[in-house]
Amino acid sequence: MTFLRSVVGKLWLTILLLVSVVLFILTIMLLEFFQNYNTLGMKEDLTNTAEKIANVLEGHTNGELSLGLEISWEIIDKVNNVVIIKNDNEIYYSPNTEKTKRLSLTDIKNDPNLSQVFQRDINVEKVSTLTFNENDDDGKGTKFTIIGVPLHLPGEKHSAVFIYQSMEVMQETTHETTKFILLVAGVAIILTTIFAFFLSTRIAAPLRKMREAAFEVARGKFDTKVPILTHDEIGELATAFNQMGRQLKFNMSALSQEKEQLSSILSSMADGVITFNRDGTILITNPPADRFLQYWYYEMGVFSADSEAIPTEVMDLFQQAVDTESEQIGEISFQGRHWVILVSPLYSNRFIRGAVAVLRDMTEERQLDKMRQDFIANVSHELRTPISMLQGYSEAIVDDIAESQEEKKEMAKVIYDESLRMGRLVNELLDLARMEAGHLQLTMEEIDISSFINRIIHKFQGLAKDNEIRLYVEIENGITSISFDPDRIEQVLTNLIDNAIRHTPKGGSVKLSVGSEEKGIMIGVKDSGSGIPEEDLPFVFERFYKADKARTRGRAGTGLGLAIAKNIIDAHHGHISVQSKLGQGTTFSFLVPRK
Repeated sequence: MTFLRSVVGKLWLTILLLVSVVLFILTIMLLEFFQNYNTLGMKEDLTNTAEKIANVLEGHTNGELSLGLEISWEIIDKVNNVVIIKNDNEIYYSPNTEKTKRLSLTDIKNDPNLSQVFQRDINVEKVSTLTFNENDDDGKGTKFTIIGVPLHLPGEKHSAVFIYQSMEVMQETTHETTKFILLVAGVAIILTTIFAFFLSTRIAAPLRKMREAAFEVARGKFDTKVPILTHDEIGELATAFNQMGRQLKFNMSALSQEKEQLSSILSSMADGVITFNRDGTILITNPPADRFLQYWYYEMGVFSADSEAIPTEVMDLFQQAVDTESEQIGEISFQGRHWVILVSPLYSNRFIRGAVAVLRDMTEERQLDKMRQDFIANVSHELRTPISMLQGYSEAIVDDIAESQEEKKEMAKVIYDESLRMGRLVNELLDLARMEAGHLQLTMEEIDISSFINRIIHKFQGLAKDNEIRLYVEIENGITSISFDPDRIEQVLTNLIDNAIRHTPKGGSVKLSVGSEEKGIMIGVKDSGSGIPEEDLPFVFERFYKADKARTRGRAGTGLGLAIAKNIIDAHHGHISVQSKLGQGTTFSFLVPRK
């Protein structure tokens, strides 16, 4: 069945059936023609022979009838039987006529066709099945061709010559002709089969090569070429196939370049981009959009990176954009960050095939606005308390309110501490101003990560032990060294670890983790402390931010540490972020690029 489904099998079967039908029709027509031709020829021969006999007998009438009969018997063939009827009493049969196969006068006169010779004096012919002897099975049912010719003898009114011949001779000739035609037909079918296979092979061979080349092209090998063996339609098909392969290669290269260009554009965009399918499935995202989704996953408690869930607000905007076929603008806030979302429908011809959402992080703009409003108030607040204390204690010393030397030393100690605090505040403000002005100088060195991190952890082990906090580190395998400014990165880690310990209750833990990413290493400080309220998350990296709303001095810092840390990471061309939930702890993470 596989052979019949192939091109060779179909062509062979088609040609064979076509030739067979033609030969069958031709055989039927030839057989019919030869049979008619033989029958007609036999009748003409018999008629001519009968007429010759009649002429011979009519020419030998005067006592020469016996001579005429002898001449007549010499004229006929061995297969012919002759009956000469002179009158009802004188009937002569040819010597080769067997007694059992003689045509009687009674049979002739009783036959309406043959009797016309006597009645109308005309030639008659008939094909009839004659039975000469009921007990003779050999002659039973044999067909004979009978020709009757009138005989004009002097004094005789009902004379005639009848000649008849068995149809078996003609049937044997027809049979031999049939065998010859069938033999020729068989030879023709064999030759046709050979020709069909030869022709089919010439057609199928290049088609098989085209099929193999098509599979190669389907696997992405667009350089595959089909050899052009002929210049007919198959050769033109091979040429068209090769042109198609070249065009596919060109189109795929163009598509690949456009895809890479689109990917580069999306990756370099500051705004997040999310492309949705018609059913809301995410198709494409860029890094800012991934960070947006990670923030939302953290907010919802979903930690699977393979999750395709999106915020309800974004989904509502997407649905409105698809339903109304117009742009939709919205705003969403979580984890202390603010995003403006613009959702536009995407069209395929006239039908909407999805939508694209552009996410712009407006947190920094909001923070800058808040910072401009709060900077003077924060500076005034931070300086007012130490200045007031300096004034109060200095006036007490001047006015001799402190009577004992110990009281004066205590007041002087407070004045000294507050002056140090003011100096530290001013120095940090100056450092921060220099950093924001771009005057920060980094000393880049190739640092061994493991020894660097362990040294910082060792520095804080005593403080963590005093506060009954577990401080530990996790470093991913395969991370050896990276280039950065060790003093500045140590300043960042010192601030983050110190903050984590100060805001973690007894029995808690602080984990310092180091992991590898495509662009660099990610360092994180995670605590199990009280966490940061969501409304305060946007302001953790601004100046004078403190988790302690009362701004008490105690163990609280100046509120500039995280702002300085952010500027140091920005100077390294990295980025720092925070994730926190109230009552569940806080995680600060920053990326240090490799180059």
